[in-house]
Amino acid sequence: MADVARHAGVSLKTVSRVVNQEPHVRASLQQRVQAAISALGYRRNEAAARLARGATMLTLGLVMENISNEFYSRLAAAVESAAAGHEALVVFGSYEESADKERMLIESMYARGVDALIVVPSAADHGWLAEHPGLTTVFVDRVPQGLESADVVLLDDVWGGRAATEHLLARGHRRIALISDDDELSSVHDRALGYRTALRAAGVADDDALVVHGVFDPWRVSHEVARLLDLADPPTAFFATNNRAAIGILQALRERPERPAYVGFDDFALAEVFSPGVTVVRYDVTRLARSAVDLLLNPAKAPRRVKVPVELVARGSGELPPPGSPPF
Repeated sequence: MADVARHAGVSLKTVSRVVNQEPHVRASLQQRVQAAISALGYRRNEAAARLARGATMLTLGLVMENISNEFYSRLAAAVESAAAGHEALVVFGSYEESADKERMLIESMYARGVDALIVVPSAADHGWLAEHPGLTTVFVDRVPQGLESADVVLLDDVWGGRAATEHLLARGHRRIALISDDDELSSVHDRALGYRTALRAAGVADDDALVVHGVFDPWRVSHEVARLLDLADPPTAFFATNNRAAIGILQALRERPERPAYVGFDDFALAEVFSPGVTVVRYDVTRLARSAVDLLLNPAKAPRRVKVPVELVARGSGELPPPGSPPF
């Protein structure tokens, strides 16, 4: 902070007031301090700041859908690691697809003194969070409904959905099914948008008969995949918008003679073990978590949106050709 004060030509007290967002600091001074902070790469030590105020250890809450899902368990571990760098404690809670339980978890953590929250939001309206203006919240993976302004860390879902579909189109597939869960979730909606955008760009009709929404459980996905493969004009390829859907496709194909191509969104531990390996759209979970923790510990007045890039990893399942076609 002394370095920032010297660089900005202000007192140490002024830097402290700006960093702690105290009122009645002239806008010109705020701008000079913020410019110095950016130039020097200064980052406030939250643990030290709390100790100076006589407060206890910084506690962050992580509220997510279901920690038994590999994506959420990896996210939890990454958030915990990122928080440890700030000497912060993380507490977890899963709402298991229940919006009522999600609200209960958030309000309970707030009531018990959790300092800030990272939330993977459900599809429910989150406008009620305006009742808790003192609660700092960053949303991950999905845009919360009902909040006009919020800090959000997202994946590049549209690009990922388009890349997965273009990959299958390039192998000659024209009957590509979409398997996803709740379309009211922004991540699911955007991955499906990427899928449809790729089809339209290739001049392929968007067939609603090949689109399945609202399936969360791999067993139900397996049932829907079998139903689609029994159509008179079945799909020759699948795009799964999450790891559960990809696992459901694998379960269905164990009992089927067909060998459709498929690409999943989200990597998972055994994706390389299968034969062929599962082609996926993957991303850096550590980067996702660090971005969320950084937003939490560096609050700003204006809402921020961070987009984490994704990449397509070809392992074999997405490279299978349509029946009767030569290998790609």
